[in-house]
Amino acid sequence: MKILITGAGGFIGSTIVDEALRRGMDVYAVVRRTTNRRYLADPRMHFVEADLSQGGNIVFDEQYDYVVHAAGVTKSANVADFETVNCGGTQRLIESLLTCSPKLKKLVFISSLSVMGAIAEQEPHREITATDTPQPNTAYGRSKLRAEQFLDTITALPIVTLRPTGVYGPREKDYFLMAQSIARHINFAAGYRRQDITFIYVADLVQAVFKALETGRAGGKYFLSDGNTYTSRTFSDLIKREMGVRTMNITAPLWLLKVITNIGEFVGRRTGRVTALNADKYNILSQRNWMCDIAPAREELGYVPEYNLERGVKETIRWYKENGWL
Repeated sequence: MKILITGAGGFIGSTIVDEALRRGMDVYAVVRRTTNRRYLADPRMHFVEADLSQGGNIVFDEQYDYVVHAAGVTKSANVADFETVNCGGTQRLIESLLTCSPKLKKLVFISSLSVMGAIAEQEPHREITATDTPQPNTAYGRSKLRAEQFLDTITALPIVTLRPTGVYGPREKDYFLMAQSIARHINFAAGYRRQDITFIYVADLVQAVFKALETGRAGGKYFLSDGNTYTSRTFSDLIKREMGVRTMNITAPLWLLKVITNIGEFVGRRTGRVTALNADKYNILSQRNWMCDIAPAREELGYVPEYNLERGVKETIRWYKENGWL
């Protein structure tokens, strides 16, 4: 079975590649010429050089059985990049697949819980469900929603959409910043109001991807988490325990976070360099509810999360240490 995986050089994409190879699939990894191929060393895979962010047609020489679209921009100094890559890139990919793989068995699109945005703020402490209307409040979330809306118009290909909450695990760089800060004995949190947070370990997301390829309903959209809800301190406390360190705990009011992220946004635009503290990050950190209903994924995909946060953090910190990140 031939499978095409976009974003193959990234944290999630490379982990999907690993699983596809483990299953004996014929893997075609979509990469840009500048993609770091550190995690793509297996000689069995084929590389397909294509930049989904560029205009013009993308030509694939093979007909694929399955496609996993994991490519995307999660942060950028240029807000327009979200639209260009996450939405425009999706459109260009589909246009190519309609030509080269009209008999595609399944395409899985990895979207995000961020497409739902601020709706949970109106009714805090309840799960976001499939019947809720998306109200994205970040450039990233808006671009992912527009990509979803475009895919909704495609009837010639069987498409399944996954909407994972915050994904963490080996190779991940954003949550790693918290572990790095804790290693320096500083634990930073934002906001004093209760925050309900959800997570999904990357191996569980990959499990869901392949279950969606096998049994996902065309047109189906599935929220994904590990099935638990955590407080804002749980994640950092688990990291501290695994690292065996004590920290100075700093909780900043949201107005101060807003000032800091505005400065980061300004600096990013002036220098053209991506900063972890920007306007999107403020909306993400300030949102108090990230709970979502994963019952449809359990019932329709047979998705069963194997990693709660305690187990996932243990595996992640071990990987960071073994690979010299910490």
